Amino acid sequence: MRARDAAAPAAALLCLAVPAPAAADAGPAWTAGPAAGRPYVYLEGAAGSVLQDTLAVTNPGTRPVTVRLTGAPAPGGTGHGAAVPLALAARAVTVPARTRADVPFAVTVPADAAPGERTGTILAAADGRALPVPVHLRVAGPRLAALTVERVRVDTAGTVHYTLVNRGNTALAPRLSVHADGVLGTVLDRPARTLPLTLRPGERRALSEPWPGRPALDAVTVRLRVTADGGARATGRADARFASPTALGLLGAALLAAAGVAGRAWRRRRTPAGLPDEKQSLTATGATR
Repeated sequence: MRARDAAAPAAALLCLAVPAPAAADAGPAWTAGPAAGRPYVYLEGAAGSVLQDTLAVTNPGTRPVTVRLTGAPAPGGTGHGAAVPLALAARAVTVPARTRADVPFAVTVPADAAPGERTGTILAAADGRALPVPVHLRVAGPRLAALTVERVRVDTAGTVHYTLVNRGNTALAPRLSVHADGVLGTVLDRPARTLPLTLRPGERRALSEPWPGRPALDAVTVRLRVTADGGARATGRADARFASPTALGLLGAALLAAAGVAGRAWRRRRTPAGLPDEKQSLTATGATR
């Protein structure tokens, strides 16, 4: 590997040639992959550097073959910012029988690229076949793992809605734990589990957490805690009140019953010990007359 930026460090980047079945009429099919028989392309550079390597197109067959080459940078990967551009020395190469052609290409690291991994593809196509050659670039620099939990809310069905945002420059596999406290104590306690997703740098993902056993009547505070490798951690919370019609009916009946009991107790306290109550006094007075 050659690099115009002498200060750029090096790191291993995998780029494998994909073998194809032999063609019956022209001998073995052509292949494309890293030069010098390497199993991978080794590219890493700092922001602003230009890295160079070579693609080998091999024709072991008995007739010439013309292979078309296309560079297809893939934005995203585990880095963020502009996509990594690929520049090929030739868009097509004709390879004689039993010959190999080496085609130089350059990968330019954007000046504003954040540290992390980026991917691109060189597509080689001929004779109705297309071989994608992955190119992986690692932008040198410190890695930062950071995320936030935003827009936490609980709907009337008890589903917890929230948004995760990757604020760092490395991909994250977040782990989520959920805890909720009600008026009388804990009503939900789910231990941390890894979510089935990978959050790329700069990515924002709206998610939800079902709560089928939510309280029928309670005021709760739901707390979310999210962690990921690299020291990333964040928390979010939301308050919610649940009051189903059935629970409200039962509560009303209970309050009425309690009011009746309290009223009877109050009347008993108002009647002096050893004396008849008002109704008994009136009955006794009528009998005397």
